[in-house]
Amino acid sequence: MSLLEVLGEVVDPRARRGVRYSARAILAAALAAVLAGARSLTAIGQWVAEAPATVLTELGFGGSVPVESTIRRFLQALDPDALDSAIEAWMWRRTVVPGRRVVSFDGKSLRGSRDAAGRARHLLSGVCQQLGVILGQVDVDGKTNEIPLLRELLARIDIDGMLITADAMHTNRDTATYITELGGHYLLTVKDNQPKLRKTLKKLPWHSIRTGDRTRSRGHGRHETRTLKALRIDGGLGFPSARLALKITRRRVDARTRKFASATVYAITSLSADEATPRQLAAWLQGHWHIENRVHCVRDVTFDEDRSRVRTGAGPQVMATLRNTAIGLLRLHGHHNIACGLRYYSYQHKRPLELLKIC
Repeated sequence: MSLLEVLGEVVDPRARRGVRYSARAILAAALAAVLAGARSLTAIGQWVAEAPATVLTELGFGGSVPVESTIRRFLQALDPDALDSAIEAWMWRRTVVPGRRVVSFDGKSLRGSRDAAGRARHLLSGVCQQLGVILGQVDVDGKTNEIPLLRELLARIDIDGMLITADAMHTNRDTATYITELGGHYLLTVKDNQPKLRKTLKKLPWHSIRTGDRTRSRGHGRHETRTLKALRIDGGLGFPSARLALKITRRRVDARTRKFASATVYAITSLSADEATPRQLAAWLQGHWHIENRVHCVRDVTFDEDRSRVRTGAGPQVMATLRNTAIGLLRLHGHHNIACGLRYYSYQHKRPLELLKIC
């Protein structure tokens, strides 16, 4: 099934009477516009207004095209979770990676979407570490937090054999149990939200454990050395399905001032020593934060998301979904530099349409 067909299955929120433009055509046009670099609903409307007749016909429009206000009302009235579910299922089928699939989950607030009470829309996303493609997203309502919604997001995808990484907020027994019961594995950092567990990890006999992995890197004006030690946990430390405890030490030296800084982080995983090497575990832990550089930063810098003033209805989440989808499509077709990919598809109206038809 192509992505255009998937967009056609999204439920149309409008009453049937008086509908002139199909939901599929409007969604396809909005996604094509975002692939061409559109950053706002106004820009989407302008892209549609300037598209040649041949492109509009292939998108599904007849003799006329919707104006910007029509597109805006439609996108704001959509069920954003239904749109996310449809696209994430398609993305899941299109992303095949060698070895174990590793998905990192992290939240991001849309700063420009603040309502009258000053609350910004907050979205929790899951990103494939290997490909940098967003595989799922859910809105975090202001009345709750990310913890229960991570389980809701995991329920929508097949995590059997998958490794889940998340920040320390999600290091709790209910989440760990949920992941392992579905056949997945977890790799979670342990901080002060789990004081007893962190204290226990800190007291383990690390002095007698050999360093399993050591990496050195340079960048941002500093030299960094990261070491990882892994210790088999026979008793599990009272944490569900825990098999390995990890100690990660980061030592940084400022290249200009030569000042030295050190930090130690503890983590826990349901993977056994036979299922993952220390080098793999170190790479997956560090790769978790690539979601900031490969997704959140791209949306902020390339799509100017933090300055977006889309606030009404489902608008903020739908726009975030369109940006996520554009990033995923570009990466799946070899455009690792998203800004460069957007420039390529902005030169001609038919180029984004050709990409949607290929997918």
